[in-house]
Amino acid sequence: VKALSQDFRNVPTLLYAYQDKYRSLPGDDKNASTNVDTTALNGDGNGRLEGDWNTSSADDEACKFWQHLRLAGLLAGSDALTAGGTCAIQPQNASGGTMGIETAYSGHSAFIAGMKGVYLCSDGIQGRYVRQLDQTMDNGDSATGSMRAAAYASGGLPARGATAVATSALVDSDPYVVCLEI
Repeated sequence: VKALSQDFRNVPTLLYAYQDKYRSLPGDDKNASTNVDTTALNGDGNGRLEGDWNTSSADDEACKFWQHLRLAGLLAGSDALTAGGTCAIQPQNASGGTMGIETAYSGHSAFIAGMKGVYLCSDGIQGRYVRQLDQTMDNGDSATGSMRAAAYASGGLPARGATAVATSALVDSDPYVVCLEI
């Protein structure tokens, strides 16, 4: 649980460090190719991270977020993206699931109902760890607050707009997607 907590704590720190240095949201930075490296794919500068947190498209700002952090020297790992290509640079969490980031806004509903603004999501986290994470980092109820969890649907991840699962309903061995507002 400590490693998962660290995953959730590190990303906001990296986001704020990038904003402090470049005055722009990583992934959304319309001058990333000037600010961090000529190979960076620029965002549109509208103040939100467009695209799904678990995107497969390199053109989504949710993917460019990781590239911008890496090219700025804030995060280790591959920064290789090609416009029109596939996004394969999202980091894995301590449980081996995918980590990603996105923004809820008009026209792009929250992945877990009730999430607002920019939030980090991480999948494949067992219920026993979700319970501990929420108690450590939020209010202890995985259905409310800034950290929420959604159960996997049959066949995979929950659908966008999924209802958060209350802590009392978590199944210890079942996987969940956990999102934290930043």
